[in-house]
Amino acid sequence: MNPPQPLITADNIALQVGGRQLLKDITVELSQGEIVTLIGPNGAGKTTLLRLLLGLSQPTQGRVWRQTGLRIGYMPQRLHIDSSMPMSVERFLQLGHPAMKPEQAQSALDRVGAGQLSGASLANLSGGEMQRVLLARAASRKPQLLVLDEPTQGVDIGGQSELYQLIATLRDELGCGVLLVSHDLHLVMAATDRVLCLNQHICCHGHPEQVSRHPAYLELFGDKVAPYTHQHNHQHKLSGDIAPASSCNHQHSHTNTKNKEQK
Repeated sequence: MNPPQPLITADNIALQVGGRQLLKDITVELSQGEIVTLIGPNGAGKTTLLRLLLGLSQPTQGRVWRQTGLRIGYMPQRLHIDSSMPMSVERFLQLGHPAMKPEQAQSALDRVGAGQLSGASLANLSGGEMQRVLLARAASRKPQLLVLDEPTQGVDIGGQSELYQLIATLRDELGCGVLLVSHDLHLVMAATDRVLCLNQHICCHGHPEQVSRHPAYLELFGDKVAPYTHQHNHQHKLSGDIAPASSCNHQHSHTNTKNKEQK
């Protein structure tokens, strides 16, 4: 039995704008069922590469091939909402998807643990609530590829861990590929299959533990990594606040990075 075709293949692509080389010599494949995380310092070209892979920009060298009819669910890094705009979460999910029925919107929210937000005003959501709503909207398209740009923006460390677990669950339920953009490998180590470390070109790639020890990664981010154990005898609300829960009493480890800041 032949293996399935990649969802997206980029073959030796580069982008030059106004004489400035933004990206060069990039070859990558994205496959069904795999979570791939793209990391890199600020200015590394992560968003630029994302736009090329999605067909929003064209490379000046090389070629990007996308599977015919590829369905993509996209979660932006941030969404600016006018506080004076009266829009409910349910209505937001239906934008660009007019055939979505209220029960389908509710199901999409239930899937990401945000079922109670259906009638809430979009402008009043907390950071954690907004990220779950954006994730629900991206997943509601039944995508073959889920593209998540910094999905834990505005979410505290405990909420981040739960959100990454949710992403892995969605991958399993939808059978889709996931391309996740992050600035910090150690936040996503337990939630990704393969890592691409970018700094205008792909510096290193592979399993997250391999990448974390690679000289190119250490040169960019440093090696001051301090793991700590979180006594998890509580649950996190959608807002990121702590909600005591006597039924939840286990430990897990987070990683606190003290890396040099990249400007």
